[in-house]
Amino acid sequence: MTSSTTPRPRAAADAPKQPDGSPWPVPPPGGYRLADLLRLDLPPRAELIDGSLVLPGPQQEFHSVTTDLLLHALHEAAPADVLVRRQTAVVLSEHTAPVPDLIVVRSGGTDGTGGPERRSHPAQDVTLAVEVVSPDSRERDRETKPFKYARARIPHYWRVEATGPDDLPVVHTYALDVLTFGYVPTGIHHDRLRVDVPYPLTVDLTEIARM
Repeated sequence: MTSSTTPRPRAAADAPKQPDGSPWPVPPPGGYRLADLLRLDLPPRAELIDGSLVLPGPQQEFHSVTTDLLLHALHEAAPADVLVRRQTAVVLSEHTAPVPDLIVVRSGGTDGTGGPERRSHPAQDVTLAVEVVSPDSRERDRETKPFKYARARIPHYWRVEATGPDDLPVVHTYALDVLTFGYVPTGIHHDRLRVDVPYPLTVDLTEIARM
């Protein structure tokens, strides 16, 4: 008699556990959806990429201070018909809703909803997505997310990285090529960010050293 080599399902008691003893969450069939991202009790800045939940690591000082600097500058220069939002999900599809560090959106929105409790915006309302690169987000911010933002036809993308011994921000700006639906670089900004799109803005990037 030969014995079956088919492995038996692992018993729940044998399943891998988190450090606190609780079981690791099991994704639903077909992966997580937007409703799960908005419903589950997740850490701030958790995002949904291709049906998988991506949980952020601890935020470093460069990331938080640089985001504060750009948030204030974008808000102060914003025309009346746009809003600047921090860490709000951008809905690209039912299975993908990344959370940029900052976005500029059209006020009112195409879906007719709004309010201070809003947690997501459709991609068609977003005119600019900004990502401040962290050690755990380099590949996503340099490759995965700009590709998806461009495919969703978000007109402008900024990637901000630390450089030099003082970790001053450098802003890489991109614009959407409407023929290829990919981003093309429009500038690399050291010390001072000066742009005309999505609206005129000048930022002293060295101000981070005094914040």
